[in-house]
Amino acid sequence: MKYKGARIQVLDLPGIIEGAAEGKGRGRQVISTARTCNLILIVLDAAKPLTHKKIIEAELFSFGIRINQSYPNVKIVKKENGGIGYQEMVPQTKGMNSEVCRMVLKEYKISCAEVILREDITVDQFIDVIEGNRAYIPVLYVFNKIDALTIEELDILDQMPNYVPISSQHQWNLEELMESIWDKCNMLRIYTKPKGQIPDYDEPVILHSEGNPTVEEFCNRIHRSLIDQFSHAWVWGRSAKHQPQRCGKEHRLMDEDVVQIVKKAG
Repeated sequence: MKYKGARIQVLDLPGIIEGAAEGKGRGRQVISTARTCNLILIVLDAAKPLTHKKIIEAELFSFGIRINQSYPNVKIVKKENGGIGYQEMVPQTKGMNSEVCRMVLKEYKISCAEVILREDITVDQFIDVIEGNRAYIPVLYVFNKIDALTIEELDILDQMPNYVPISSQHQWNLEELMESIWDKCNMLRIYTKPKGQIPDYDEPVILHSEGNPTVEEFCNRIHRSLIDQFSHAWVWGRSAKHQPQRCGKEHRLMDEDVVQIVKKAG
């Protein structure tokens, strides 16, 4: 589908049942596909209990998918000798301490390493960092058939984070769903402007970034070799102090900026 000039590929996967992470109902193939996505939409019947939500969350967790979480700000550097070094940059209130750290590392046969915790984490999160094969993917809960609910029931659902109520039959609230998908995927539109021509507003370059992407990221999105020929860029838009602004590759872009790349002479 197309939204705000971006082509968004949507995969309609079979339903996940209990035991899917162990292979029941071809669940491993289904969840393996979900690991490659930028966003997972969990579509639920708003008129039925939320037990299905818990089952799906548990199966995704068992398969190494961490939903609506960011990668723990933890650094583990293995060493040849010197034992275990342990540093806490912030107080740990969720079960982590130097003794727990050493016990967990011992289970993984790591005897020499430097561990730095830059945020308050759980023991499970620490294990996830050691494992190194977890996928951190945002999730939106899409509650369908809201036309069958009362206002009071909708108010209860409204207390849930990361959810969007819709009615596919009546096409209610689909615009909010699209906007939520856009926001969750952290997508930005950057328009290209060839020299002496008007900007191409029909085919923007779509960037995924939690912060504002740089001009260098923009160049790499177009072609990896472009940054080697980069001289400077002319930028129009909200990120520019004046229109246009001459910028280097470190300049941070904003949504709907217009960029003209100037290559090195010769």
